[in-house]
Amino acid sequence: MKVAMIGHKMIPSRCGGVEVAVGHLSESLSAAGVDIVAYNRSSDLDKKDGELRNVETRLVYAPRQKGLNATIYSYLATARAIKEGADIIHYHALGPAASLWMAKLFRKKVVVTVHGLNYKTPKWHGIGSLYIKFGEFITQRFADAVIVLSESTRQYFSEKYGRATFFFPNGISMEKADSYDVLERFGLRANSFLLCVSRLVPGKGLETLIEAYKKCRIDLPLVIVGDSEFVDEFKHKIKSLAADIDRVVFTGQLNKEDVTALYQSARLFIQPSEAEGMSLCLLEALWANCPCLVSDIPENTELLKESGSVFPVGNVNALSSAMQHMLSQCPAKTETRQRIERDYSWPNIAKMTASLYERVLDTNGGFFV
Repeated sequence: MKVAMIGHKMIPSRCGGVEVAVGHLSESLSAAGVDIVAYNRSSDLDKKDGELRNVETRLVYAPRQKGLNATIYSYLATARAIKEGADIIHYHALGPAASLWMAKLFRKKVVVTVHGLNYKTPKWHGIGSLYIKFGEFITQRFADAVIVLSESTRQYFSEKYGRATFFFPNGISMEKADSYDVLERFGLRANSFLLCVSRLVPGKGLETLIEAYKKCRIDLPLVIVGDSEFVDEFKHKIKSLAADIDRVVFTGQLNKEDVTALYQSARLFIQPSEAEGMSLCLLEALWANCPCLVSDIPENTELLKESGSVFPVGNVNALSSAMQHMLSQCPAKTETRQRIERDYSWPNIAKMTASLYERVLDTNGGFFV
């Protein structure tokens, strides 16, 4: 069975949650005996971080332009996957999935993983938002199987389209950090800073976080890990919001070991997103037994369960009060790693995905539900 992975930027890479998920899923599927070919974007070659075990990769042209990057890449990658004889094309995210009609034209089996309803975030508007909505429509109408990462997204597809989906969450693949040099590099002390790991893009609630941090006037540094592309104006806005506070630290993109060390050393992890598919950063923070404070969107609360605190999404005053309250309580690190490793194992998720592939291939005509 040969499966093409299309939709991510570059794997292996930590430039986004989709990339982390596709990288680990591809390796786990390969270990389970599935022949995986991942189609990477040429525009993101600089983001490559290491090599994948037993996973073939192809470099596909993608222009460095926000409106055309994913669109042109996904059509070119689809054409190449068809030419190279993929049995199944597995699209990741609704935008790239808009090209699946081309795969169906050549009678290819198609699986789509919905990594979130991206058009709900301020990053996408106008034609971009409409194109992602088109991807959603064509996914529910023509994909042989649809995978979702949260129960709320499964309910959405059921209620709006009457379309059955498969709930396969993201997994976790973490090891304790061997080095904590990253703390010294940014002038940090263990258990004495707040942490947010996020791409610097609209919809992640970073404005809310910085305004809340300014309002509560706490002495601990706020460390924001992550970067972005195509949104330089937004990055400038975020950094300008924090310009008058020397305690806000922007680290840029960090490697996995550095981020793990920060998770394990933070006093509090804050995830203020306005919309998510399933937050891998929150999953990683829970694995590290880091106390968590998150926005109350369903995708966060499903993952958090009773293992942290929530605040109303977008509410600066509520976030500020919650931060002060949690810090005044000196939250202890609770044991969440065991639950996370049990419920979010990549080998188990790969086994479910491989089984779904086999059932899709055995289905003749119509889409598989």
